[in-house]
Amino acid sequence: MGLTDWQAVLLTFKLALVTTILLLFVGGAIALGLSKIRSPLKPILSSFVALPLVLPPTVMGFYLLLMMSNSGPLGWLGDLLGFGQLTFTFSGVVIASMIYSLPFAVQPMQQGFESIQASQYELSSVLGLSSFWQFVLVTLPQAKKSILLSCVMVFAHTLGEFGVVLMVGGSLPGETRVVSIAIYDQVESLNYAAAHTLSLIMLGAAFFLLWLVYFLQHKSRLDR
Repeated sequence: MGLTDWQAVLLTFKLALVTTILLLFVGGAIALGLSKIRSPLKPILSSFVALPLVLPPTVMGFYLLLMMSNSGPLGWLGDLLGFGQLTFTFSGVVIASMIYSLPFAVQPMQQGFESIQASQYELSSVLGLSSFWQFVLVTLPQAKKSILLSCVMVFAHTLGEFGVVLMVGGSLPGETRVVSIAIYDQVESLNYAAAHTLSLIMLGAAFFLLWLVYFLQHKSRLDR
């Protein structure tokens, strides 16, 4: 493995970490909102959130590429906020990863929020707690396992991204070339030894994260 391959490993974990942190807040806000909605529009909104689960990554990557171009809405917004060009940059890849991993963030947290009994909120209201303190003292403690599960799933899903990242970011060493793309490049170059090493790193990381997901789910069932 060369320097660019190790850069790809570090960049992949950096991308997964940044995406997870951002989706913890963005996805958490969406999940909380969906858990409170009692409208016929809820299935439509939930369908939009879950769309990345069924769309081919190349289809999503293609539309994100158009949206992040200079004439697209995300590209225009990036220029307005001073971010500059989004396509073929780490910032653009982060945005694409957030959208692609959104359902993995929202769905576990939404289920956690919806599992909290209404009586607990009623009791906290009787005690005079504001909405903010209800969220801090009731919602977060009750849904903490779902929130942690969401973070693990987003991190794991981001590690394996390929099509969306390739479409939006290309393969720029140190900037957008993540491990999945590096493996593809090494196989194309018939450098199977480097591809094997990179694949083993990702296999180990994926197995550990999956074990953590199942461990959290098993522990949650035992605590009920």
